[in-house]
Amino acid sequence: MPPTTSSPDPATFEVAIVVPVRNEAGNIAPLVDEIATALAGRAIEIIYVDDGSTDATGAELSALMRARPYLRQIRHANSCGQSAAVRTGVRAARAPIIATLDGDGQNDPAFLPALIKPLEEGGEKVGLVAGQRVGRKDTGFKKFQSRIANGVRGAILKDGTRDSGCGLKAFRRDVFLALPYFDALHRFLPALVRRDGHAVAYVDVKDRQRRAGVSNYGLWDRLWVGILDLAGVWWLIRRRKRVPQATEIVRDAG
Repeated sequence: MPPTTSSPDPATFEVAIVVPVRNEAGNIAPLVDEIATALAGRAIEIIYVDDGSTDATGAELSALMRARPYLRQIRHANSCGQSAAVRTGVRAARAPIIATLDGDGQNDPAFLPALIKPLEEGGEKVGLVAGQRVGRKDTGFKKFQSRIANGVRGAILKDGTRDSGCGLKAFRRDVFLALPYFDALHRFLPALVRRDGHAVAYVDVKDRQRRAGVSNYGLWDRLWVGILDLAGVWWLIRRRKRVPQATEIVRDAG
């Protein structure tokens, strides 16, 4: 039997979990149930965005949806990338707080409550809580790529983030949708959220082995294309003016 969660009126959803996937049929069922277990008793919706899969990902999600009213599926006709999939899910979400994680099973849903808590306790001041992986389970080459990418990004953006590639994140829906959108946005969220005047918190999370399938990312996704994105984000930060603190003056009734 699938784990049970609250299924309230859409207006009362507390948290939406957005999971971008492409060709992850073998990882869908266990991850959906882990997410529901981690947030049992909360008013949640789980939104899978199928980014142009060519395997049985869509069919697997459709089958699971029959017994899980909190599960939703959105499909991209063609693969548009992880940032596009996350944005599609966030725009479709009906909750004020969004949490994301990768669909390959390496991100442990057990850490979702720890990511959501600082947002709920911090009020509007905290805009993003980012997971920072420890005990990485990737190959040596992949770890090397990440170290180089994170080192270069940190030196240029000075965003205080040691692991920009971790899929486990939680943020306010309105904060995310106010950010400038571009491909690979998900890798620069801490810098851009800070740019808009919001605080960013961090939570150490444990990495896991991929359950099934193969990675959809390679060297070009992580290095050369990222250099152009990094230059663009640096420009956005440099051009940002001070955020005005505006107060509406109400007309005196007298």
